[in-house]
Amino acid sequence: MNYTIDLTEIEEYNTHKANIDIKNAALLVIEMQNVFKSDMEIISDNQVSNIKNIIDWSEKCGAKVIYVRHNDSSPLSQPLINWWNGDKIEYGSEGWQIIEGFNTTGKTIIDKNQYSAFFETNLDNLLKSQSIKDIIVTGVMANCCCETTARDAFMRGYRVFFISDATATTCKDLHLATLKNLSFGFACIKSSHDLISELENK
Repeated sequence: MNYTIDLTEIEEYNTHKANIDIKNAALLVIEMQNVFKSDMEIISDNQVSNIKNIIDWSEKCGAKVIYVRHNDSSPLSQPLINWWNGDKIEYGSEGWQIIEGFNTTGKTIIDKNQYSAFFETNLDNLLKSQSIKDIIVTGVMANCCCETTARDAFMRGYRVFFISDATATTCKDLHLATLKNLSFGFACIKSSHDLISELENK
């Protein structure tokens, strides 16, 4: 992302303060795929660095790291394809690949075909089978797949933590609107610095 957001800009809504139960938490790394970095230029080096730091600390503290990868090669994606005027991410294409620098070897990857990582996937069953209570959301696009996944997680009974500078979208206005809406009704918003500071003390 080529903009910055100060959490003071959402402080009137971001009033739910909570610490993550990291032993019973899962970090979702949503759609850090080539199409969003090379083609759409949404993913920045700063966002990648923030997410990598969160991954490192999450793994040290015992949280489960789950990568979420999108493709539109399913009939489930047709509403998205129609909405985006035929644009789609083909399964197996270069744009579909997770960007260089993330080592997904041996890691859990959820492949999805709609905005929410829960929609018609095994994510909910996987989380419940491992007694996950808290969800940490990172990735792109903040106002589409990340926000929809966060709302869906809340409605399924998870506590949601949405990381402001580890998520990104096309512009600050949309990102800020997402953070305001989520903090009002669905999620605790933290910066990557605040999150890592919290994990350092676990």
